[in-house]
Amino acid sequence: MTLVSSTPMLQEARKSGYGIVAFNVHSFDMLYSVAEAAAEIDAPVIIQTTVGTVQNLGPDSIVKTANAASEKYDIPMALHLDHCTDLDVIIQCIRAGYTSVMIDASMHPFEENISLTNQVINITKYIDVNVEAELGKVGGVEDNIVVSNKDAEKAVPSECKEFIERTGVPTLAPAIGTAHGIYSGDPDIDFKRIEEIASLVDEPLVLHGGSAIPEEDVKQCITLGMAKMNVSTELKNAYSEAIKDHFSQTPDSLDPRKYLSKAKEVAKKLATEKMTLVGCAGKAQEIKTQAYPNQYKIDSLRV
Repeated sequence: MTLVSSTPMLQEARKSGYGIVAFNVHSFDMLYSVAEAAAEIDAPVIIQTTVGTVQNLGPDSIVKTANAASEKYDIPMALHLDHCTDLDVIIQCIRAGYTSVMIDASMHPFEENISLTNQVINITKYIDVNVEAELGKVGGVEDNIVVSNKDAEKAVPSECKEFIERTGVPTLAPAIGTAHGIYSGDPDIDFKRIEEIASLVDEPLVLHGGSAIPEEDVKQCITLGMAKMNVSTELKNAYSEAIKDHFSQTPDSLDPRKYLSKAKEVAKKLATEKMTLVGCAGKAQEIKTQAYPNQYKIDSLRV
């Protein structure tokens, strides 16, 4: 199965009350770790890359690798560009074959955010590419985007409704108290705000800053309408710590196959836990038939 737009899978997830995890990967090995974990538990998955990773690995290479993984493991997989402020990079990734993009104009005033989001919506109007936008400001650090705690602000429910009505954006990431990175204390998640936003809009909502949120908080967010949860720092740290541990224990063991295989297993374990937590384990085949019936019929005829 080739890469798919994340719009149908997220719509199905919200309708059915579970979530899809979107993992930020920084290497092709990490990409395959996540894909293999998803295949082993029959879960749909979203692979994400930051602008920095796009610049490092190249959009064409990322798309080819993600497509190969999707076809190898035969699971519904989308490829998403995370937190992009540059329209040229968005166009570049869409041309390469990304099936989902995020225009992050949340640092701009409301009207300008709408205008910039509509520019991307107009580009994707006739192609099968999901668009994600953000309202409010999620704190923390994501690639080269830094939002301090004092500058972080939560999304206004009525503005979320108006924003979707005026843009038609299919997925929205409202700031609700989470932050990018690992929390120094418990996150201040505004569950009432999530519930109010979800009561006003039918579109899937996106939970940014999903690393290290307590499990019960994640489950409540999903129950209230969050259909996509982003995980970046926790996966990156687990992968890297496994490599550090390898050299701490066996400093003379320089075979990349040995230390990368350890990192892969740690990444797979974490990815499996996150996908199981949001309830998408065992949903891949259901997603195929419910969200992508035409593509699934075509793929099933391949010899």
